[in-house]
Amino acid sequence: MSTRPAATRRVLPGSPFKAPVVRQPEHFTVGERVTHDRHGMGKVIGVEDDDIAVLVNFGVSGIQRITLPSSKISKL
Repeated sequence: MSTRPAATRRVLPGSPFKAPVVRQPEHFTVGERVTHDRHGMGKVIGVEDDDIAVLVNFGVSGIQRITLPSSKISKL
């Protein structure tokens, strides 16, 4: 069995199937309020260079480092 990387599928203009939605990565700044699927609401206290990761204070859950892009974190 060969292991080949998955290729992106081409969507024809007349196709009844919709093209996959490509989410733009969010850019966070210090002081922003965010929500996380597991940890709840928090506040960004640090951003690593080139938006590699953010440090978020979630209060009870403590300070968590979340690598980006992540579908579990979003701005409020």
